[in-house]
Amino acid sequence: MSDFIAQTAERVREHAARKSPLRIRGGGTKDFLGASGAGEPLEVSSYTGIVAYEPRELVLTVRAGTRLADIERALAAEGQMLPFEPPRFGEAATIGGTVACNLSGPRRPFAGAARDFVLGARIVNGKGEDLSFGGRVIKNVAGYDVSRLMAGALGTLGVLTELSFKVLPKPPAEATLAFEMDEARMVETVNKWAGQPLPLSATAWEAGVLRVRLSGAASVVAAARAKLGGTEA
Repeated sequence: MSDFIAQTAERVREHAARKSPLRIRGGGTKDFLGASGAGEPLEVSSYTGIVAYEPRELVLTVRAGTRLADIERALAAEGQMLPFEPPRFGEAATIGGTVACNLSGPRRPFAGAARDFVLGARIVNGKGEDLSFGGRVIKNVAGYDVSRLMAGALGTLGVLTELSFKVLPKPPAEATLAFEMDEARMVETVNKWAGQPLPLSATAWEAGVLRVRLSGAASVVAAARAKLGGTEA
């Protein structure tokens, strides 16, 4: 057990004995979510780094304090990505905070949420115990649901220390199209397109304009663009 985890476990035990709350904090970019934090800060932003990365196996294990931007750069160097396209809310955003809040981006309806790509988690629970759930291989399902339970728990179930993810290759081609239409027509149109074999990866409507992102093989994206029309956004 690393010094950081040992020290974190000891601090949790001390506070549990005194019934004194701790406030888990990484980059602090998502402090606006949930209830107002209470208790002494428990900083995890210093616990950083990639523990294991196997591009051929599409599996990444990182320490919870690792910045999201650093993870995305490491994945991009191998032509890969976090499939749930997490928002950053600032350069200090960490992967632990992202999972704790179960934050996903516009790709979520088409690829899945953050919790859908968590393969394993290592935590310090409320008793100060160092626990591991799940694993680093996609086919290993032992403790899988417990790992996913950490996503969206806002740190109430334990201090996230390490996380394993399934990653995916970045699409070779992308295009964003814009269509002018009202809200009612937008809902009808998006529902219709969602039921067709189109390479949709994001949709957004604002101020009378629907924007649709296509992702996939260049030939597939080109065919979809020709079918849907619209203008380049």
